[in-house]
Amino acid sequence: MQGIRTFIFLLGLILLSSFAVAQQNETRPPSILLTTQTDYEVGNAVVLEFTASEGEKPLLYCSNSYGSTLVEALLKNNVIQYKIPENITKKTGVVLWKLLQEKESVSGQFNLNPKAEVATIETYIGPPSIEAGETDYTMLVVIPTDSLDNPVPTNTKVNAKFQFLASEEKEAIFTKNLIAYKNIYSKRKSGRMLVSSESLGVNSKEFTIQVWAAIPTDFKISAKRPHNYADGNQVTTFATSVIKDKQDNVVSDGTFVTFFITTENGNILKTTGTTIKGIATSKMIHPDFKDTWNIKAYIDGMAESDTITLNYQSVIDDFDIAFTNKNRKILVGPLQSFMKQMIPDGLQVKLLIYKNNTLVDTITKTSFNGYVTFNLKPAVYQNGNYNFRVETAGIAKTFNNKKLW
Repeated sequence: MQGIRTFIFLLGLILLSSFAVAQQNETRPPSILLTTQTDYEVGNAVVLEFTASEGEKPLLYCSNSYGSTLVEALLKNNVIQYKIPENITKKTGVVLWKLLQEKESVSGQFNLNPKAEVATIETYIGPPSIEAGETDYTMLVVIPTDSLDNPVPTNTKVNAKFQFLASEEKEAIFTKNLIAYKNIYSKRKSGRMLVSSESLGVNSKEFTIQVWAAIPTDFKISAKRPHNYADGNQVTTFATSVIKDKQDNVVSDGTFVTFFITTENGNILKTTGTTIKGIATSKMIHPDFKDTWNIKAYIDGMAESDTITLNYQSVIDDFDIAFTNKNRKILVGPLQSFMKQMIPDGLQVKLLIYKNNTLVDTITKTSFNGYVTFNLKPAVYQNGNYNFRVETAGIAKTFNNKKLW
């Protein structure tokens, strides 16, 4: 009986002790933030302090735009301290934290502000070439950063500097949303523009913008030739006037110009050239018969020239034709030019052969030493009567009922 009483007494003591401990745990106050500062300069040490709760060292959860981490507590002078890691304090922005206690969590945030200094300047510019005329532009983008590669505070001053021909300009722009930018418009003249930027004593490298001439305007053309004879040998040179845009700038080298030549019978010839110092030239060999050329030049889709007319005189008024060797050998010549000299080699001569008023064959040869010879082989052209027509230099001669045997 005495043993039962003793057991009940001990059990009661245990229950009372457990109740007291539970009551003590329920009434233990949560940790309280002691640090009042909420703004820090990036790169500086950040330590958050909390009141100590007996027997507890909860972890501190930290999160920013670059990631999250857990920080262990350090008990010092009855105060819990949390030193924020450098990988967080080196980046600007808002840092969220939360104390991971068992009963009641405490949370908050602090700001990491950029340093008021510039260590480097990232500069971007484009496009690298624009059109003269004060309507086209390129954009300058400047990103000043501090020594920890963070963008500098909003409204940090950036000096944009420009040099063009004989003028130098400087304009203040300010950072916003991490960058500073400016549209740089072209001038009326063409040339090379130099661009740079500076912020808080740090300068960027130099950039070059090429200001090209705008769309070409209409122009004139001219022709130069050794003589006006249609000898099929000499060359006529076509040239444009200095091609400019509406601001009187000479167009860029390499501008493509096409010369169209319309002949007297409606055929169209074409020759091309590219500009050097605003002038494009091109060449065309003379015709080999009397002709009239109308020449007009174009820069596709942009500009055109006036029309000029060139007349070419025939260099051959007449020529001889001799039939020998049973009329199977036909000698054309001598072919003499405007000073009675032999025509240069390469003049085209055609022989058209008709049988019963039907074209049988056309033979084309070129002159050599002023003559052209046609040989009609019996295996190809059987015996019989044929009509022949010889054409060269715009002159044609016909021979009917020539007998081959």
